[in-house]
Amino acid sequence: MLRKLTLALALFALPALAVAGPAEDNEATMLRFYEEAVNQGNLEAFDEFMAESFVEHEELPGIPPTRDGVKQWFGLMRTAFPDLKFDVEFTMADGDRVAAYLTISGTQAAEFLGVPSQGRAFSVKTIDIVRFQDGKAVEHWGVTDTGVMMQQLTGE
Repeated sequence: MLRKLTLALALFALPALAVAGPAEDNEATMLRFYEEAVNQGNLEAFDEFMAESFVEHEELPGIPPTRDGVKQWFGLMRTAFPDLKFDVEFTMADGDRVAAYLTISGTQAAEFLGVPSQGRAFSVKTIDIVRFQDGKAVEHWGVTDTGVMMQQLTGE
């Protein structure tokens, strides 16, 4: 009886003891990116998380769809919103892709996309999907509710 109980406990414990695979590693990398690069405003950290050949599929006005373009975009965002915050609500990983549902928020302190600062705050939902290769992000697709963001910033 004791032998059967030990075997049963071992079988239930195996999933908890499993070593994280590539999907989980990519998910952890994405969460570190949001915290270390975005929330802390560390533009140099982008190079650690993104491959040199990175391709951005979410259109950013007037910004090239490259790693340097994304760094430029986040520089503009950080200037306009010094308290910029990405709050991850949940993530899902499958193979080489990680999806995240999050809330982006900040308080405008400088002009952003032609909208002068009125000190208003914004909070919008976004979905990010990132493909990883060799531990670095190589592609990003995203959907952000920029219409609601602009309404919140302009008060219209």
